[in-house]
Amino acid sequence: MDIVLIAGLWLDGSAWDDVASALRSLGHRPVPLTLPGQGDGAASATLDDQVATVLEAVDAVPGKAVVVGHSAACSLAWMAADARPAKVSAVVLVGGFPAADGSSYADFFDLDGDVMPFPGWAPFEGPDSADLDDEARNAFAAAAIPVPAEVATGVVRLTDERRFTVPVVVVCPEFTPAQAKEWIDAGDVPELARAERLDFADIESGHWPMHTKPAELARLIAATGEA
Repeated sequence: MDIVLIAGLWLDGSAWDDVASALRSLGHRPVPLTLPGQGDGAASATLDDQVATVLEAVDAVPGKAVVVGHSAACSLAWMAADARPAKVSAVVLVGGFPAADGSSYADFFDLDGDVMPFPGWAPFEGPDSADLDDEARNAFAAAAIPVPAEVATGVVRLTDERRFTVPVVVVCPEFTPAQAKEWIDAGDVPELARAERLDFADIESGHWPMHTKPAELARLIAATGEA
């Protein structure tokens, strides 16, 4: 099974190293992506550039791909389902939800010139980072890649309603499946409210399970594609 892995803000493809290794041991073919402007050495990039990289990876697999998005990149994974509904066998959303058409991609934090730098740990105190010790936090912050402003403020575009036929699994790290269902039922996640097949998987971790629970996350991803 081909599995495209898209990390969230401030991360490059190496964030998936341990998950990818575990997926390979399970017999799958992981494709961790380093997005334009987030580790590829480019000085700038747009949201369209990142979408194009995701679609290139989906198009490159011989059959269908499972597309995994983490945090803000849940929107990138969903945009792949929108652009390639016949090529995406399932979407796995880890610790996040897809933005609606016309919404900003990830303008969550202050910009510093042409980039949105990692804002430090204050916004993530509590369940998000409870499983990260000081060493892990320091390593994450030191490696964090500022996100190009044109990515963070880019506008999400969704055009093909066939995306709602693509199976979706929401992996719930710092929140519970019950909370996720409550938010969707309340209308806070309109895209998932229309998904024809929507499942939930719980994982006991903070917001970055690829760092703290990689083997468990790999098993959840693999089970999604095999269901």
